[in-house]
Amino acid sequence: MRDLLLLGIILVSLPFALRHTWIAVSLWTWVSLMNPHRLAFGFVHDAPVAAVVAGTALLSLVVTRDKLRMPWSPPVVVLFFFVLWMCVTTVFAIDPAGSATQLNRILKVQVMTAVALLALHERKHIQVFIWVNVLSIAYFGVKGGMFTILKGGALRVWGPAGSFIEENNALAVATIMIIPLIYYLRTVSSRAWMRLGLLGMMLLCAFSALGSQSRGALIAVSAMTLVLWYRSQKKFALGIGLVVVAASLLAFMPSSWEERMGTIQTYEEDQSAMGRIHAWQTAINVANNRPFGAGFEMYDWGVHAMYSPPATEKPRAAHSIYFSVLGEHGYVGLFLYLLMWWLVFRLAGRMRKETKGIAKVSWVYELVGMCQVSLVGFFVGGAFLSLAYFDLPFNILVILVVTQRWLNEGGWKNETVAVPGSRDSSCLSAQTNTAALPVAK
Repeated sequence: MRDLLLLGIILVSLPFALRHTWIAVSLWTWVSLMNPHRLAFGFVHDAPVAAVVAGTALLSLVVTRDKLRMPWSPPVVVLFFFVLWMCVTTVFAIDPAGSATQLNRILKVQVMTAVALLALHERKHIQVFIWVNVLSIAYFGVKGGMFTILKGGALRVWGPAGSFIEENNALAVATIMIIPLIYYLRTVSSRAWMRLGLLGMMLLCAFSALGSQSRGALIAVSAMTLVLWYRSQKKFALGIGLVVVAASLLAFMPSSWEERMGTIQTYEEDQSAMGRIHAWQTAINVANNRPFGAGFEMYDWGVHAMYSPPATEKPRAAHSIYFSVLGEHGYVGLFLYLLMWWLVFRLAGRMRKETKGIAKVSWVYELVGMCQVSLVGFFVGGAFLSLAYFDLPFNILVILVVTQRWLNEGGWKNETVAVPGSRDSSCLSAQTNTAALPVAK
């Protein structure tokens, strides 16, 4: 039954995706992030669903009549240079054939990132794209949160098999990254029942992140919370609320969870933590000796013998977005990667500053602020995870860049502002600020 339902949804969606590339992008995002076909148990489970959807998206570029244009903003330019550099480093990798397999997987994500940048032009496109990202990850967050509550937090929450977020730590970071976007959707929702549902979704995602028993996720959510508190105009009230919520969540978790989180302060005694540090030292040694890095398949006994510190017992993945890029693509690759995310964060900050206090684009102000909070979770949590090429942060890059284009193209001129408490989101407020909007460069 589940196979037939998924097959039906995909088959019905494909004609619309072929006609409108932005729909194809949303369909791909759902398939890529959630892997819904992997939740089936029959013929759909191993069907080439992602390939079919991606092929439809590429074909739609030829047949669609929708506007397609690449926004050549600085983050996009650096992203393309980073992708090109990954292709170069794969040629010079220690294991070119093995690295090419992972490169092929990453290129699929980046090609669709480019298609999204081409296709998303209207506010409707952006909103649908945000919803698809949120629901694709929140499905596992809500499910994991319920599992944590039912099991009393004694068992770990794991992600979907075969995906970037299969590991419990990766799912936890993805889940906390999505919470700020859920909060954004709640601020722009006009229905009380929807706001209540989104609030419940946020709480369950928080339970799921705790239930993963991920120390990196705990540090990441702490950093995100600090950013939210710092930006708030009501720091005392928000601080009290955050303390109450945090205390309630933490009080629910068992003593085994507290013991695991306590190892953050005694990492020298924890084999997992020390294994990460040794893997980071290996990545540094590789980058110091190989300008192009060792390639994606550097985590084997050969590289271990040449570059790992003596105390390392076996090859280990870098478990860090920064050190994995450093070891795989050298210092040039790490520079491009950091520059890209710095430009993205800077773009969000500039848009937030320029839209502050302008009623017609208040949704942009809220969106880019929450995107920044989500990226903080990625930057901090990713320091302890191999999620450098995960779709979600690149989708946030897309959201910010295409929102900037929407502003620059004057899409805000046709915006209307809802009267607070009104059920009609198109109702124009008498207090609308019609001042000219600064253009984000």
